[in-house]
Amino acid sequence: MAFQLCERLAAMPEFAIHVFARKWDCGPSLVTFHKVPMIHFPRWLQPISFAGFAQRKIDNMAFDLVHSHERIFRMDLMTFHGIPHRTWIHDMRQKSMSGFDMATCWAEKKGIENPALKMILPVSNLVKKELSKNYAISENRVSVVHPGVSINRFSCLDARSCRERIRARHGFSASDVVICFVGMNFEIKRLDLTIQGIAGMRRNDFSLPLPKLLIVGKGDYVPYLKMAKDIGVSDQVVFAGITDEVEAYYLASDLFVMPSRMDTFGLVVLEAMAAGLPVVISSKVGAADLVIHGGTGFILPENPTAQDMTASLIRLMNPDLRQSMGEAARQVAKNHDWDKVANKMAEIYRTLMKYEV
Repeated sequence: MAFQLCERLAAMPEFAIHVFARKWDCGPSLVTFHKVPMIHFPRWLQPISFAGFAQRKIDNMAFDLVHSHERIFRMDLMTFHGIPHRTWIHDMRQKSMSGFDMATCWAEKKGIENPALKMILPVSNLVKKELSKNYAISENRVSVVHPGVSINRFSCLDARSCRERIRARHGFSASDVVICFVGMNFEIKRLDLTIQGIAGMRRNDFSLPLPKLLIVGKGDYVPYLKMAKDIGVSDQVVFAGITDEVEAYYLASDLFVMPSRMDTFGLVVLEAMAAGLPVVISSKVGAADLVIHGGTGFILPENPTAQDMTASLIRLMNPDLRQSMGEAARQVAKNHDWDKVANKMAEIYRTLMKYEV
């Protein structure tokens, strides 16, 4: 998100964009980069040292606004991509706090509670809700700004040839209904629920051939293959691994699923919608803000069961419904391209700079 916004904002003549980071990788750019050092050992010093060194460099220059996407000590506005670190460790990872975690929480709290912070920009209403549980932030200082998507990543491709090529690569026929799953953390993304949902279609007397599940991403696939075999759907499940042409995989598919236990936004959902796919996600995915239940896909309950997944998949076996939902999803994605997000951010900058005057 930071890269996409910085490049577009830097192209606007009224802004000069400086990025402070440990490292970067890009070609020619209008952005000015500043390297921030960090102490790597002991590990608990990493978040504190980065924030401290960044602050020192920023204070030595005169900026109209400081916009951070990371935990630093003082900024004018902050894009919050995750959930509060304490919540992540306690509720999602279900771990005790390490020295690194306590240092991260301290840096986060110091930045958010600094009076200089004029606005915080959570990437979804889910993040906004989690922030409100941990910090007393007035409503007028919070504005949700969703990430965007590059529509031309899909429009510049030949969808038919992508569909034929990817399906041939993985042994799918033209008539197979292909479910796309994209993600690295199979446990958090609840791949098990997706596999169980497919198996449940057979138990619901579904008479058509079962859909194929195409899994893109890196992870420990062995237990999931065993699960698929144990419940009789191993022939439906294909692990594609990592790819540098994920757009082609979306275009080769018929629908997209991501029933995550927690995803603060889930850019892959918006990418799938840009490719014209209806989506099935859980209510704990931040991108649910942009999904119209029954219109562009289905939003599962907060704690979905395999039966909930099965019911949504059965409905999406209707090709006419898939097509209408997919087209509606594509239109939603078009309204959230990166240019529109950058324009929204530029307006926020202008408002804050006027406030400063």
